[in-house]
Amino acid sequence: MGRAFEFRKARKMKRWSAMAKTFTRIGKDIVIAVKEGGPHPESNSRLRAVIQNAKAANMPKENVERAIKKASDKDTANYKEVLFEGYAPHGIALLIETATDNNNRTVANIRSYFNKCNGTMGTQGSVEFMFDHTCNFRLAKIEGLDLEEFELELIDLGVDEVFEDEDGIMIYGPFNSFGSIQKELEERKLEILSSGFDRIPQVTKELTEEQIADVEKLLEKIEEDDDVQNVFHTMA
Repeated sequence: MGRAFEFRKARKMKRWSAMAKTFTRIGKDIVIAVKEGGPHPESNSRLRAVIQNAKAANMPKENVERAIKKASDKDTANYKEVLFEGYAPHGIALLIETATDNNNRTVANIRSYFNKCNGTMGTQGSVEFMFDHTCNFRLAKIEGLDLEEFELELIDLGVDEVFEDEDGIMIYGPFNSFGSIQKELEERKLEILSSGFDRIPQVTKELTEEQIADVEKLLEKIEEDDDVQNVFHTMA
């Protein structure tokens, strides 16, 4: 199994199901999806994906419907997706995905976290090149499926890796292949449990327990911010 499998295993406790503000984050994703492609999931592939993720996170159906209705209101502010880059202590690169309705507030907050925890906020492009931007899909398990054959069938769509774990079947491919992979899986009538995007570090760095604690202090502050959607790092 490849890097995507190891990355997923390492980050598993950091995903949607373990995040304290899961519903708030999914709500923002719904607003972004509706503003971008309309309130009807059958014609809005991004919204379909968010609804799948909401279901996987056990978000009540009425909460999802309420969020879609609210997002359809022209007076509801849209969220801008902004990527922040920098270094935590001990040379650990960080990529921070945010969704914000007030960029000045978010910039000030992120900068303060770096400053308080001996990190360094970087400029655009300073660490992004150290990560591979990927998309992923989690499918319900399919009895009797030949994983190698299935992977070969999807290679033309850009799929890099297919593997099975206790949660289902995971598919990883390049960020730009999300739409084509989603379309193929839907046409095959396969059950998509969740989907999303990851930034997989090309190289990771081993730290001592004391150094790990320094990095995690910064990660905790960043992840607690309401504007932050995801944080990726190069710490092993």
